[in-house]
Amino acid sequence: MAWKWLLTMLLLLPAKDYHLDTLTIEHQGGVIAHLTDKEYIYPLPSIPLINEDKLLKLMDEVEAKIEKKPVNATLNSAGQIVPEKTGIKLDRKAFKQDFYRYVYEHHAASLEVPIIRIYPRVDSELLSSIKGKVIGAYVTYYNSRNHNRSENIALAAQTINNVVVFPGERFSFNQVVGRRTKEKGYQRAPVIVRGEMFEDIGGGICQVSSTLFNAVDRAGLKIVERYTHSRRVPYVPSGRDATVSWYGPDFVFNNPYREPILIRAFAHGGQMSVAIYSSEHIEYQKREVPSASKELPEEIRVEDINVNGR
Repeated sequence: MAWKWLLTMLLLLPAKDYHLDTLTIEHQGGVIAHLTDKEYIYPLPSIPLINEDKLLKLMDEVEAKIEKKPVNATLNSAGQIVPEKTGIKLDRKAFKQDFYRYVYEHHAASLEVPIIRIYPRVDSELLSSIKGKVIGAYVTYYNSRNHNRSENIALAAQTINNVVVFPGERFSFNQVVGRRTKEKGYQRAPVIVRGEMFEDIGGGICQVSSTLFNAVDRAGLKIVERYTHSRRVPYVPSGRDATVSWYGPDFVFNNPYREPILIRAFAHGGQMSVAIYSSEHIEYQKREVPSASKELPEEIRVEDINVNGR
């Protein structure tokens, strides 16, 4: 009941002619917004009370305009380091304090957006220390004449490329690659479902997860979750595949080493390759893994699936 008593006392206070100038919110030399007192102050006859709900909404709008996600350092196709980029977000506590100070202490009619810098997990120094030693690699082959499937393989390979897995962390293929959608550029291509061939968005990416699995296995990393297809696939030796599906199987591994590992993945001209890199000082247990055949798989066409049930 204390707040009701406070409100009653405020209403009984003598009216005061209170006026706020327009507040300009700025960020890095640009204007984010112009505000007036009527938008954020309750119309009481005495001291102004700030509408917290509207202030929170304002902070959401400001943050949406200035927020920048941090970007990890990466390696380009030539193996050169592309430097990291620091991110920023709104310092909500400081913004609220500045807004209150403006209202109650009549400070300057402009407010520079206070920010918090967000540093990426992978910077150039770290990347430089783990890009020199290959601890596991694997190559598979696909028929580049199947355009849709080739595009899907390239997209998924690009997504897992330059991912760094720190000591004790888990890598989930589904989590990193995300849902395979047309909006992301994935196309319809053959997939295996319960032993039968069908056409679906993202067909072909299991070759990426299977190539990754074999490279990871060669590097001696811990396999946490891995499932085989319900029928034989031609791009890896029997039993060496790793099927994935957004609503189903995933491929997950753990980094048990004391050093971070870096995934490098490329798909071009009918060749899918994955290499696992780490520090020169890493102590690891390499495993023997059979290589994939260099013979190109037969091209699978949609017409064959629809007509012959292949």
